[in-house]
Amino acid sequence: MATSSPTPADFRWADYDGVLFDLDGVITPTAEIHEHAWAELFAAYDYTEADYLAYIDGKLRYDGVRSFLGSRGITLPDGDPGDSPGDTNVCALGNRKNTLFNDLLERDGIAPYPGSQSTLDLLATEGIPSAIVSSSKNTVPVLLAAGLAHRFDVVVDGVVAAELGLAGKPAPDGYLLGATRLGIDPSRSVVVEDAVSGVAAGANGAFAVTIGVDRGAGHAVLLANGATFVVNDLSDLLPDRPDPTPGTA
Repeated sequence: MATSSPTPADFRWADYDGVLFDLDGVITPTAEIHEHAWAELFAAYDYTEADYLAYIDGKLRYDGVRSFLGSRGITLPDGDPGDSPGDTNVCALGNRKNTLFNDLLERDGIAPYPGSQSTLDLLATEGIPSAIVSSSKNTVPVLLAAGLAHRFDVVVDGVVAAELGLAGKPAPDGYLLGATRLGIDPSRSVVVEDAVSGVAAGANGAFAVTIGVDRGAGHAVLLANGATFVVNDLSDLLPDRPDPTPGTA
């Protein structure tokens, strides 16, 4: 039986009925590709990596555009999702970012984090179902590029969110839908996230455990926003894990 407040030292995947993963920055280092695309998109606005973590990471694409522009005191009309890539409105900018992302993905490819790949192997061996819950509309192409499309029982991505009108993270809607489609109770499920908005979504959904993976947001920030505990990599939670890093519980 799972403890009410596990730490990295006593956490066991088999104690739970299912796992819901974010994609970018958790399973694959696509956050780096996204960040590079955002950096090119907003190069004229003195964009920095800190802007990605503060205003964009984990959000739906158009929400990320609005959030960043708001940080610069800029308001643009929303436009329409069918608008051509450009810079005249929020949707046009978001669509231009998507083009930049796909160009980078096609050129450079993607591979999963080794610790995440090993975790997926462990879940498959244990028969624990898993889902991807991502704000990105590029989730399926990324999974295909990484050779992981067959590894997840359920995918709730930006396309699904748009079709169903789901609120983006930090609202828990995507994760709750993922749990429903997996046929598992949130109170018996694990959320794995690297973004501030993502760990907040896990906490807001009252999931049993919300694991923060620190890819740059910072342990303290992830804990303050809802993570049950934080690790540097999912390899820290494998059976042959190294000793937990002090202060991560």
